[in-house]
Amino acid sequence: MHETHTLLRRRDGHEGAKVEMVELFFDLVFVFAVTQLSHTLLRNLTLQGAAQVGLLLVAMWWVWIYTSWVTNWLNPEHLPVRICLFVLMLAGLVVSASIPDAFKERGLLFAAAFVFMNVGRNLFMLWAVRGTSGALISNFRRILIWFCLSGICWVIGGLQDAEVRLGWWALALAIDLAAPWCLYWVPGLGRSRVADWDVEGGHIAERCALFVIIALGESLLVTGATFSEMEWNRTSWIALTVSVVGSILMWWVYFDTGAERATQRIRKATTPGRQARSAYTYVHVLIVAGIIISAVADELVLAHPDHGTNPAIVVILVGPACYLLGTLVFKWITNDRWSPPLSHLAGLALLALLVWPAAAHLLSPLWLSACTTGVLAVVAVWESIALRQA
Repeated sequence: MHETHTLLRRRDGHEGAKVEMVELFFDLVFVFAVTQLSHTLLRNLTLQGAAQVGLLLVAMWWVWIYTSWVTNWLNPEHLPVRICLFVLMLAGLVVSASIPDAFKERGLLFAAAFVFMNVGRNLFMLWAVRGTSGALISNFRRILIWFCLSGICWVIGGLQDAEVRLGWWALALAIDLAAPWCLYWVPGLGRSRVADWDVEGGHIAERCALFVIIALGESLLVTGATFSEMEWNRTSWIALTVSVVGSILMWWVYFDTGAERATQRIRKATTPGRQARSAYTYVHVLIVAGIIISAVADELVLAHPDHGTNPAIVVILVGPACYLLGTLVFKWITNDRWSPPLSHLAGLALLALLVWPAAAHLLSPLWLSACTTGVLAVVAVWESIALRQA
């Protein structure tokens, strides 16, 4: 057997691919990235600021999830794969550090490091799988071409002013997001087949679940850091409790039954790549976004529990709504049901009912946050009871 074949994971069909410690080490860079994103949004609570942070969030998720796909095929226990991950960590740290000024003076640095991660990772993958099945090599050749195309737009955007940069980067991200749905079609090379994406489903599911833990951990970190610098009184203790309970309920909604049921389903799927693309690669970014926005809302509620601005009210409502929408679609895709979970639809409806009193400032930020936490509690209890009865 050719030496490079040993870089691939061994799959015996009995035990799923294990998430290695070096993968968890790699994830630490994205703990920093999530913190940078939440703080950047907090400093610029405007429509433009939300658009910029939203774009950066999806970009960071995209570079992380593609790396997770690569380590699904390659064995991180081998030295060349580890070195690749360490190089990507360094570039990821540069990308993360550039987030606050990505639409200012560090735009080109952000774009260059981001493109280096995507293109460099793909070039390494082509080297690592040389001599293996033609389908795998052809697949990554197509992916490389798509990343080179979007990379041109990323770099051009990094050279422009902030307003123009947003347009170029939106185009680059649209290319990146469209690629899997287009099956990486390239003139002369054709398109990939979903059957070619023979991923180990349990590994992808565990990697995404760990990223959700990262986001939830960052939420608790923000809450704890803000509370430690405040005057501790009755109001601040209530705000702390509401924030922590909200994070616990988010964990419950995702991990109590949904994550495990989804893992079992993708492990048994005949085409796990299809579920890995839809339920994990795309949908999970909504879940992570909901957690990050909720973390910003928690910090705003702790700092100003009695009086809130309109942007703060929007953040308090949008965070849980985005999270419930993401988990709703995730569970709909990964479970045998013709309709989305009724508990999540009810939760979204209850959040919609809070829009008018929130907009009319009939509820303080603290009470509004308590209401959204109550909605999460309704969803968690409803779903738990329904599934146990079933």
